[in-house]
Amino acid sequence: MKPPKMPTLNPDDIKNLEVIPAGKDARMGLSVPEIVMTYGGLKGMPSRKSLSKTTMAKLMYEMKKSYTSITKNPKNYKTTMDDATLQELQTYIRKYPIDDIGFTTVDPNLIFKDRVILHQHAIVLIMEMKKNKIDTAPSPDAQREIMRTYYELGRVANKICDFLRKRGYSAQAGPALGGDVNYPRLAEKAGLGAIGKHGLLIHPVYGPSLRIGAVYTSIENLPITDENEHLWLQSFCSTCKQCVKKCPANAIYNEDIIHPDGSRTATDYKLCAVPFAQQYGCTLCVKNCIFYKGDYHKLRSKLQCEHLT
Repeated sequence: MKPPKMPTLNPDDIKNLEVIPAGKDARMGLSVPEIVMTYGGLKGMPSRKSLSKTTMAKLMYEMKKSYTSITKNPKNYKTTMDDATLQELQTYIRKYPIDDIGFTTVDPNLIFKDRVILHQHAIVLIMEMKKNKIDTAPSPDAQREIMRTYYELGRVANKICDFLRKRGYSAQAGPALGGDVNYPRLAEKAGLGAIGKHGLLIHPVYGPSLRIGAVYTSIENLPITDENEHLWLQSFCSTCKQCVKKCPANAIYNEDIIHPDGSRTATDYKLCAVPFAQQYGCTLCVKNCIFYKGDYHKLRSKLQCEHLT
């Protein structure tokens, strides 16, 4: 059985638009369903016992809407937003179960090969996967929580696009499941956390227990910052390696692969796909991460003290 074909931009809908293509050092992107079915086997498809058909249907609907709804973008769209409307936008986003928001510009090398996006300016969305559910991983409850966050992020990203279009802006929703951009790297660039040894974003509040979505927009004056106070995590993770030890598939490299452009690969997704497929989405790298179990600020203070002694 072939992996499901994931939604993407329709070439006919963008043939007269200026788009942002993938950079020369971009990587090939594979969505979770594609990886699971290609390398993990059919067991990886959510069962009727763990997820309802309704849940999957709603998720797929929001994913498709992310791409089909771009036809509703205004032709002569705005490119700047006043402070009052920006505040209104952030208040609107917070009405939904979004736990953190960041703003950045998309490095074209973070766009997957053979993909494009409409705009280089991005609103990055973080949603926590609830601890009481992830504590049970691997389990049907944990798998349902993973899919809940995928769905909710996709739904909210589409709501944000509707909000922006009504006010004269162009927007494209980036679904949490699938998508055209490396989300952990995008969120790191937005200053929302840093990439851990497991290749996941570590947030100062939610650790790695989160999912990420995005909205690409014509707004050029988003409150973007190039600073990231969380990059100290990389040094910590290079010595911790609990996720390496706990991975049931040995899918997390003890030492990252460093590519000629300076980027890194932390995991073998082909190996990761097996427990992900056969153990309800696995998630043991999240559950065993010290930043899932411990306090971010205490760990930072401890590391700083060790450097002073």
